[in-house]
Amino acid sequence: MGKLEYYEERALVASYMKRLYDRRLTTISGGNISLRLDEEKFCITPSGLDKGNLTPEVIALVKFDGTNLTPYIKLSIETEMHRLALLARSDMQAVVHAHPVYASAFSTVMPCSLNTKLTAEAYFMLGEVVNVPYKRMGTNDLAQSVAEHIKTHNALLMENHGVITVGTELLSAFDRIELLEQASMMTCIASGLPGSHNLTAERIKELDDMKKSSF
Repeated sequence: MGKLEYYEERALVASYMKRLYDRRLTTISGGNISLRLDEEKFCITPSGLDKGNLTPEVIALVKFDGTNLTPYIKLSIETEMHRLALLARSDMQAVVHAHPVYASAFSTVMPCSLNTKLTAEAYFMLGEVVNVPYKRMGTNDLAQSVAEHIKTHNALLMENHGVITVGTELLSAFDRIELLEQASMMTCIASGLPGSHNLTAERIKELDDMKKSSF
C-alpha cells in the first residue's frame, strides 16, 4: 500500500488540532483547521470525530471548487467557510477556527470591545479585531460574511459563535488564536486595574511601520 497522499501536511493539521484541543482552545467536537496544499486544493479536519485524536488518514482533501476528494470522510460543516477564506486570502496558507472561552465571550459583544492594544505582541500579530454579524454556523451566509471580513483582518470574532484566524503557515494562524484568547483575558483583567493603559499612538505607528517592513 502506497504512502498516504499529502501525508506530512495532513499529519501537521491533525497535530495542530490536537494542540488546539489540549490547550483548551476548543471542545472535543468543535473547531476546525484547514491548510492550503496547492493552487487547486486544501485539506481540512473532519466532522464528527474526536478532535483530540485525529490521524492523517481522516483529514479530508478538498478542491477549491468544493469537490471532496476523500468522499469517505465526512467534511466539517464549516468547510465552505474555510474554502472561501483561503480563496479570499491568497497570501495566507492556513485557517484556524476555534471556541476559546474568553474570546468567544467577546463574540457576544457588538461592536467588538476586545482590546488588542494592551500589548505590542497582540497588536503586531492581530491588529484590529472585528466582530462578524451573526449567521448560523455551517451556512453559506456565514462563509461569505467571514470571507469578506477576512480580506482586511487576520482575526475575526463571529457573533455568538467563536473565532477564526489566518496565517502564512499553521504556526502563525495558531499563534493568533492563542494571542486572541490572551488579549481577551487581558481586556477583562486590565479593565479593573488602576492605571492600565493602551499603547500610545506613537508606539502603534512604530508597530505598523515594523509590520510593513516585515511582510
